[in-house]
Amino acid sequence: MKTVEIIGYKRANLGKKESKRLRAEGNVPCVVYGNDEQIHFYAPMILFRPLVYTPEAHMVDLNIEGEHKKCILQDIQFHPVNEIIVHADFLELQEKKPIKMEIPLHLVGNAPGVSKGGTLMFKRRALKLKALPKNMPEHIDVNISKLDFGKAIKVADVKSENFEILDNPAVSIAVIEVPRALRGKTAEEEAEEEGVEAESETTEE
Repeated sequence: MKTVEIIGYKRANLGKKESKRLRAEGNVPCVVYGNDEQIHFYAPMILFRPLVYTPEAHMVDLNIEGEHKKCILQDIQFHPVNEIIVHADFLELQEKKPIKMEIPLHLVGNAPGVSKGGTLMFKRRALKLKALPKNMPEHIDVNISKLDFGKAIKVADVKSENFEILDNPAVSIAVIEVPRALRGKTAEEEAEEEGVEAESETTEE
């Protein structure tokens, strides 16, 4: 998994007023935890772009005034209106301690159902995994080359390699939606046609 560097600076003062000032200056109030201590710091918001706005999962090289910590982004909060990053939590990693992460799914291959006129519905774009840091993937490839009408790829179909999938195995990841024109007659349409035929027979008599 690739690593993104976040450069941080320890906070001398805490509190809402100080956090508001940091955000106004283009910084993100943060905290890192995972060992015996918590460190409150701030980091330039621009450094979060390759970590947050990406289709891949990343590790973080957290550099707080020269002290490096290997972390993952555990939680991030956005302003509900302007989507500015309000706060970020980092978890310091330990080599032999499993972690949990949301890992993006990438669909690969061409689905036969799409070539027949169906619509590919991507229902689950990430899975929650549990693994040692060294075994956590950037993303998971999901092959849709056998996905036809009436078929779905479920969480249970994903091969787990050195990681545990925590999501419900029965949940669908991708399905092919069949256009109405290709579904055949609905029960209502068939009933309506039968009614018309019965009415015609009565009229003829």
